[in-house]
Amino acid sequence: MTRSTPTNTGEEHEHRQRPLQISLIKRLFGFTKLHARKRNWLLLITATHACQVPALSWAIAATIAGPINNKQLDEIILSAAGVTILAIITYVSWHFRMRLGLELGEAVVHDLRGHIFAHLQRMSMHFYDKTKLGRIISRITSDCEALRMGVQEVLVISLVQTGRMLIAAAIMLWYDWILFMVVLTMAPGLWLISQFFRGRLSHTWRNVQESFSRVTAALAESVNGIRVTQGFVRQDRNAEQFRDLVQNHSDHHLHAAQLTGVFLPLLEWNSQFFISILLLLGGYQVLAGGMLANADPNAQFESLVVFFFMVNLFFGPITVIGKQYNMALTAMAGAERVFALLDTKPQQLDRPDAILIPTIRGQVEFANACFAYEPETQVLTDINFVAKPGQTIAMVGPTGSGKSTIIKLISKFYLPTSGQILIDGNDLHQIRSPSYVRQLGIVLQQNFLFTGTVYDNIRVGKISATDDEVRDAARRLDCLDLIQSLPAGFNTEVGEAGGNLSLGQRQLICFCRAMLADPRILILDEATSSVDTMTEARIQRALAVLLSDRTSFVVAHRMSTIRHANEVLVLNEGKIVERGTHSHLLTADGLYANLYRQFIQTTDM
Repeated sequence: MTRSTPTNTGEEHEHRQRPLQISLIKRLFGFTKLHARKRNWLLLITATHACQVPALSWAIAATIAGPINNKQLDEIILSAAGVTILAIITYVSWHFRMRLGLELGEAVVHDLRGHIFAHLQRMSMHFYDKTKLGRIISRITSDCEALRMGVQEVLVISLVQTGRMLIAAAIMLWYDWILFMVVLTMAPGLWLISQFFRGRLSHTWRNVQESFSRVTAALAESVNGIRVTQGFVRQDRNAEQFRDLVQNHSDHHLHAAQLTGVFLPLLEWNSQFFISILLLLGGYQVLAGGMLANADPNAQFESLVVFFFMVNLFFGPITVIGKQYNMALTAMAGAERVFALLDTKPQQLDRPDAILIPTIRGQVEFANACFAYEPETQVLTDINFVAKPGQTIAMVGPTGSGKSTIIKLISKFYLPTSGQILIDGNDLHQIRSPSYVRQLGIVLQQNFLFTGTVYDNIRVGKISATDDEVRDAARRLDCLDLIQSLPAGFNTEVGEAGGNLSLGQRQLICFCRAMLADPRILILDEATSSVDTMTEARIQRALAVLLSDRTSFVVAHRMSTIRHANEVLVLNEGKIVERGTHSHLLTADGLYANLYRQFIQTTDM
């Protein structure tokens, strides 16, 4: 963990837009197209259910004002039976409305998460170098959950409540337009209250989402770096920093709760205030003969009873929609983030007219290649060399000299900012990435192992490989016995990121993976740095097999790894300052010779 107080990044500012946008709602609704049948049934049942509750309330009110008021027993029995049947139908439709809403929400989130994951697989290394892991996790977890609630709760419940309110308004208008005009006089007040709180709640709920993303990012960083944390006894300091982030998130949540605690009671108070007005005006209508000429007292009484039933159906949805509005803000904030991620275009590494190369010979040429991660900081300057098919090129130099950056360029994780990289004479821009990358083999210092068995992890190099082919790759590397000595041999579960294995064992599995892939270009980036001396001796013999008849690039601090390279490139501050064979560079007594002397002073060679 590297900071104790939350700060705003450029990414956060990009996402601070208006939380309720028709474009976002339409786009989210577009994810229901694959489930159109379920969606259409849901909308139909929702519309039906929106009509049923006002109809049920109207039937009860009509029964009280009619048969009960007139003491008509037969009519009362028939009305009660009709109300019972309507109630059963209402609650059956309620069941299917809830069920279909939950299923549709789950289906949308399922598809959305699939889209996000597939999109992340296409993103370039530049994206992952700039984006925190916690933010990526938040998009596919908490933000998608917010969208689930948007579909399951906000959309369906808002439609039901809006339908109820409109139907209740129509019934009241039909019975007594004067009393209904009184209802409408409350609308401006409710609109002003909603507008007043809308902007404040929007800003507050965006802050809640942002602060939660920071908490998630800090948690992911802390777990990934737990060994460093415990090694430097930073547990208390990290806990203090995390408490600050959690407190910041809690403060935003409390502020949202305070605003909501004022907003919703105001809506409820308006409802109760209208009931008081209804009692006064409705009572006057009944007792004084009404405000309309020749008003029928029985009709006035029926209108009053209907209004008392309808008023809750008219004002109740306003309160519910007010609550849904808060959830809508959260859903829209999540939608902004999710769609912003989906709209982030992968860095275009291929030209439109790029060609497929089914088989490459393996000649790699750098022609005045320059590169900068950021425009103001040049990392590589005028890199020139040619690696012919079957040659081994070693790269050495101080930390930060540009060795790993050259490896990233060869791997096509990045493209040079100027100059060219040619593969068999073809500009790397002009080669379709999948056809090229399939013919690469990469073994890094910190190679990643997936959860699964040793078999599974070696097969990453060739998915269709049989067990015998996997074992043969280990046998050719002379490490079959070392893998078979694991608790379950090739069926040993490696654990998350290979946590059940030693560093050396992980590297051996990665070597086997590269051997099985049989690439035309092989990259070893500090590949033996995690292997003990005895294991390295076996690996050096196996490397002769692994490197033969393929173009290889070796980056290593251990000079024993690069003695037999066809050419050694010595880098310093992003430039090639020396080149030649191991013996030639020692004779030249330059930077390489100095690095070699430092190496033999710190080893038992």
